Amino acid sequence: MNLSSVSCRPTPRRTAVTAVALALTGLVAATAPAASAAPTASATALAPLAAPDIPLANVKAHLTQLQSIATANGGNRAHGRPGYKASIDYLKAKLDAAGFTTSVTTFTSSGATGYNLIADWPGGDPNQILMSGAHLDSVSSGPGINDNGSGSAAVLETALAVSRAQLKPTKHLRFGWWGAEELGLVGSKAYVNSLPATERSKFSGYLNFDMIGSPNPGYFVYDDDPAIEKTFKDYYAGIGVPTEIETEGDGRSDHANFKNVGIPVGGLFTGASRTKTSAQAQKWGGTAGTAFDRCYHSSCDTTANINDTALDRNSDAIAHAVWALGTEPTVPPGDVHENTTDVAVPDNGAAVTSSVTVSGRTGNAPAALKVGVDIKHTWRGDLVVDLVAPDGTAYRLKSSSSSDSADNVIATYTVDASSEAANGTWKLRVQDIATQDTGYIDSWKLTF
Repeated sequence: MNLSSVSCRPTPRRTAVTAVALALTGLVAATAPAASAAPTASATALAPLAAPDIPLANVKAHLTQLQSIATANGGNRAHGRPGYKASIDYLKAKLDAAGFTTSVTTFTSSGATGYNLIADWPGGDPNQILMSGAHLDSVSSGPGINDNGSGSAAVLETALAVSRAQLKPTKHLRFGWWGAEELGLVGSKAYVNSLPATERSKFSGYLNFDMIGSPNPGYFVYDDDPAIEKTFKDYYAGIGVPTEIETEGDGRSDHANFKNVGIPVGGLFTGASRTKTSAQAQKWGGTAGTAFDRCYHSSCDTTANINDTALDRNSDAIAHAVWALGTEPTVPPGDVHENTTDVAVPDNGAAVTSSVTVSGRTGNAPAALKVGVDIKHTWRGDLVVDLVAPDGTAYRLKSSSSSDSADNVIATYTVDASSEAANGTWKLRVQDIATQDTGYIDSWKLTF
């Protein structure tokens, strides 16, 4: 994980307001107090397939190989060093043998050629891509076994489990391993920038795994996309392990590049250089007052720097998410009502609205009313977004958050509007609550 690389903003400077999470289209629905979600009829009728157990021994065998590669190549697997390319070659050979279609793409950073490895599993809806990824490079000062051999190995073994099961997903499954993350998320940025807008729109989600075997672990879940977040939280709740929202590396791993172009993201993390608190040690075990990973970005980040329990749990959680999100039934689109007129959002000003008038329907709105939002803004954390029903009832879609430093709000929320009459004028209400940033409502739509 590259905690030194940040987005184009300084450290967040505003008072945090708890974000209210809601579900994004194409993924499992989440539930929030202001806007609750309900499963669709098709999702209720056919549940996603259960994931297999991911053998810890297999994941650790990959880590042993990555350690051997580093040892044979100057002690690291860093960008521009022979150990990195050898790591790519090792993963590619495994995936090729398992029946994946692989490609190695190149980019240039710091005067050296970098490599990304992409692996596609045959089948699934090509217009619904679920991608899982991890950065494969280490820093130059060590072999990078937790950071990020752990995420890379677990994603690899999950992909191999897909092959062993000969999984037939409803979504198209893609896996990626990124170069030069430690130099500023360079490899994943090159990949995302290479995708045409039409291709980006096909992604139902990107799952990121960076440092998932820290020796003094915490269990942190990204809170970027509500539905992906819920998938991971539900898994951990099912095995009786409490989780916390990931904040230490927020926006500082490869998922940020996907999020910045409107692709829903989520992921797992076990902590880096921050110190575990007494409350966290009571919750998870381990040692309070000590870093989650005392070998972060150091030469001692070897195979001895892994907590087996954390690595095992997170590997199984990755497989759970790939199976749950990759095999869920696809839902056909409904009746769409859209407003594409731009509405400026004043900086630190009054709320503005954009209206959609619905007519010709009978009865109430559905329990899973989809609200698609496209707001262009230079700091999305400033924004408070509500759906206002014809009778004036407001449903909170997004709260402000000082830690949400990415640009734009491009998402689809699910609202339980079953108590509202369908016909009438619905409004999207947006307010910028802090200074220094500008934006506008680009478009929004209701899907019944």
